[in-house]
Amino acid sequence: MNTQSPPRTKGRSPARDDESRREEILATATRLFAEQGFNDAMTQELADRLGVGKGTIYRHFPSKRELFLAAADRVMRLLSAEVETNIAGVEDGIERLARGVTAFLAFFARRPDYVELLIQERAHFKDRTRPTYIEHREVRGRKWRQLYAEMKEAGRIRDLDPEQISDVVGNLIYGTMFTNYFAGPGKPVAEQARDILEVVFRGILSDAERARLADVVAMVGPAA
Repeated sequence: MNTQSPPRTKGRSPARDDESRREEILATATRLFAEQGFNDAMTQELADRLGVGKGTIYRHFPSKRELFLAAADRVMRLLSAEVETNIAGVEDGIERLARGVTAFLAFFARRPDYVELLIQERAHFKDRTRPTYIEHREVRGRKWRQLYAEMKEAGRIRDLDPEQISDVVGNLIYGTMFTNYFAGPGKPVAEQARDILEVVFRGILSDAERARLADVVAMVGPAA
C-alpha cells in the first residue's frame, strides 16, 4: 500500500495553499453572511458551498465569530488596497484626494455585500468598542492627515487642523456609502464624488458670507 502523499503542484507551498484556502473561505463566507445574516448562516452550508468538510473551515477559523470578524477585516483590507492602487503614482495632493474619494465610493457601490457585513458587525458585536471599519479608518487616517498637513504647509488649504479635515471628509464618504446602500445611489458615484469634493474644496458660502462665518459659528456654540 502506498502511504506517500501525492506530489504537490509545482511552484506551490503549503503556506501558499493555506493562504489561498483562507481567502476562498472568507470570500464565500462574506456572501453567505450578507445573504442570510450572522445568526442564520450555518457553517455546514458554507462547507457545502466550498465543497469541503467543516473541519477545513474550523482549522482556519475556530468559531463563527472569528470567521465573521476576519471577513469584515478582509473587506477593509481590500478597500485599502483599491484606494492605494487608484492613488499610486499621483503626486498632487488634491488629485490624490479626489481619486481616493472616488475609489472609496466605487468600491462599496460594486459590492453591497461588503456594506452589509459592516452593518451586521455593529448589530451583532456591540461588545466591540471599536468596529473593524473604525480600526482601519484610524490607520488610513494617519496618511490622509499627513497629506492635509503638507498641503496646509504649502499654503494650498486653509489653516485648519488636519485631523478636523480628515474627520469631516471621512464622515461624508462614510455617510454617502450607507445612503447608497439603503436608498440606492441617486447618481453615479463619480458624480457623487465630484459633489463632495466641490463642497469640501469650494464651500457653499459666497465671499461676503464667508467673512461672517466666524461670528455665526461662535453664535452656535457647543451642543447642549
